[in-house]
Amino acid sequence: MPPLIDIHTHAFPDAIAPATVAHLAAEAHIPAWADGTVAGLLASMDAAGIEQSVVCSIATKPAQFAAILLWCQTIRSERLIPFPSLHPRDDRLLLHLRELIDAGFAGVKMHSYYQDYDLDDPALDEFHGALAEAGLILVIHAGFDFAFPRQRRADPERILRLGRRLPKLKLIATHMGGWEDWNQVEAHLVGQPVYLETSLALDSLPAERLRRMLLAHPADYLLFGTDSPWTGQKESLAKLAALGLPDTLLTKITSENARKLLG
Repeated sequence: MPPLIDIHTHAFPDAIAPATVAHLAAEAHIPAWADGTVAGLLASMDAAGIEQSVVCSIATKPAQFAAILLWCQTIRSERLIPFPSLHPRDDRLLLHLRELIDAGFAGVKMHSYYQDYDLDDPALDEFHGALAEAGLILVIHAGFDFAFPRQRRADPERILRLGRRLPKLKLIATHMGGWEDWNQVEAHLVGQPVYLETSLALDSLPAERLRRMLLAHPADYLLFGTDSPWTGQKESLAKLAALGLPDTLLTKITSENARKLLG
């Protein structure tokens, strides 16, 4: 099998990782499977046989841009592919996006709940259009979130609307397109040319339903993700393998599609 790629992980600077992971785990009422450090992520990857991981950041304030950019530049390596984050209310949003483009990053991560915005807000069309024109990937939190009230901020219908408005945008909808909004995922996203990744769905969905959804979606638009440290990478791979998918599809999900998307 080709080298495995995890399209959705997180890590934090050593100085803040223990407190950050503890806070987020308590807020979301879920345990962490790794310590949230770069070393912890690499150890998890080694144990799972994963060659590369995309490391996603989330800017909860516009002022965090510079620190996140520096952190991402520091950890970038052959095995770790950092996706910085931009805040939607950053007064210098497009200028900061240009910095990321010029620095050679492959994508960015946004989170409608932690950043307090609606995914398909037309006010962000210029930003999303600039991402599309530059060929950058946009990884978004999809569906509800453990730590927030169940407002529809990044639900399947918003994802589909954004994708149709900007068909050139390389949009990855995490958590199989909508965590704990599975009926809407099947109604609006499954079968559409939208990238869906597997994190949390492997733990939340009954295996037969997840298998049905994966088989019904375009094979080139499926990606393996774990949201590490919030699920185990080795354990997630085992759950994916246990679905009994065709080998060709499993290879696309765990390697080929991400490799093509990341270039």
